[in-house]
Amino acid sequence: MSINRRDWLRASVLSGLGLAAAPAAYCEPWLYTAEAGALPVLPPKGVKIKARLSANENPYGPSPKALKAISEASSDGYLYPMQYGAQLRKMIAEQEGVSEEQILLSPGSGSLLVAAGMYYANIKPGGSIIAADPTYEQLMRAAVQHGIKWEKVPLTAGGYDHNLAEMEKRVSDNTNLVYVNNPNNPTGITIDPVALRAFVDRVSAKKPVFVDEAYIHYTSDPAKHSVIENVRKGQNVLVARTFSKIYGMAGLRMGYMVGQPDTLAAISKWGGGAGGLSMTTIRAALACYQDDEFIKYSLSKGLEAREYLYQTLKQNGYTYLPSGTNFVLFPIRTKGEDFVAKMMEQGVSVRQWKFDGQYWCRVSLGTMPQMQAFAEGLKIVS
Repeated sequence: MSINRRDWLRASVLSGLGLAAAPAAYCEPWLYTAEAGALPVLPPKGVKIKARLSANENPYGPSPKALKAISEASSDGYLYPMQYGAQLRKMIAEQEGVSEEQILLSPGSGSLLVAAGMYYANIKPGGSIIAADPTYEQLMRAAVQHGIKWEKVPLTAGGYDHNLAEMEKRVSDNTNLVYVNNPNNPTGITIDPVALRAFVDRVSAKKPVFVDEAYIHYTSDPAKHSVIENVRKGQNVLVARTFSKIYGMAGLRMGYMVGQPDTLAAISKWGGGAGGLSMTTIRAALACYQDDEFIKYSLSKGLEAREYLYQTLKQNGYTYLPSGTNFVLFPIRTKGEDFVAKMMEQGVSVRQWKFDGQYWCRVSLGTMPQMQAFAEGLKIVS
């Protein structure tokens, strides 16, 4: 039986670690009904997951270079990976045009969001964090648990974009932090880069601004849409990035934050830091960080899946929000929980939201067979 090099590497690594080389689509799902968590949604007895389209994962990663690096690094698992962490910080700093002290590594960007949430909640108890609603909630949940308020700013009517004017208007002495998720999760909408940079210029002069760029690589021009330039200018700005999306390393856990050195040092006391990173994860990140060939491949396959999804939704009478990410959000005709459960009965996992008086479904972009499974399930559910 023929087997391509990437599959051979994957099988070799997994067998070497004593793990089953099962396709990701058939692994035990850890799916949630709401951003806040709740209980996991499992398929009915006897139903296999054909398409896991609920966690915004990249089904084409880790890249062949990352897999090779993992295989080579596994035998060095007895060593602490400090030197490789330093190499990765240097590589990222050079790529982003900042100093190494302006990079904070962490096991995924999620731990950095939590650490930032706790830090900014405690610098001024009783204050607030200004953020859009809906948006990715991890930072705000951590902050609220530490006693401050999430000041929710509804998205713009119809376009479902960040309402930057209203967010800026609400900045006051009581504001601890302003959080922006760009592109936004769950809507997939990307903020106009000129408007965002002007907003960050003005607001960061008054209060710290945190921009979560988890999906920035899926935009038409990541450098144009990023606000790392604002960090370079010395502004009170933090930018979070992750290897979980375009690099396909969600399960390996790697992320980083870009900011001013003193701020990163203060946040690191609450969490994050390279100490929680494994030898295999850091070596994989080093291998794939500048793997332009794999990034282009992932993007091209994502665009193919997204266009197919757009056409599928149109054919079934649905509208959708234009996405700059690896997922698409569209309004549904039934209660969200019911829609998700019925799709799960077809072996397809998706996510649901409710806002603006409407139930919505978010679908991650998968392989073409996974997207076809979604299309078949949607016909039945609709």
